[in-house]
Amino acid sequence: QVQLVESGGGLVQAGGSLRLSCGASGRTISDYIMGWFRQAPGKEREFVAAISRSGGSISYADSVKGRFTISRDNAKNTVYLQMNTLKPGDTAVYYCAARTILSVATRPTDYPYWGQGTQVTVSS
Repeated sequence: QVQLVESGGGLVQAGGSLRLSCGASGRTISDYIMGWFRQAPGKEREFVAAISRSGGSISYADSVKGRFTISRDNAKNTVYLQMNTLKPGDTAVYYCAARTILSVATRPTDYPYWGQGTQVTVSS
């Protein structure tokens, strides 16, 4: 079973950038499809981005297309989320998640493995 730990969150001004990392232990992430989700206060957890095992298939939420980039380095057992042109509406706890079934998925319930999350706050 894989354990996931997110890092890289923080406070940034609108228009700024952050790069989140998700480090894995216990299993190699090459066995998993990886996803990023976020949850703002009082809102449901929502899909941000997902990447297939090889990185050849990627999906983004419409709200982040063109601003966020998901990538993975299987040799380092790490997945990244590069976030550019951040907006106050991007403020949330960001979670890394993993699933073993072949296809990229966008529902939180499709992912059985989760990290603890990292806070991203974008000030206006």
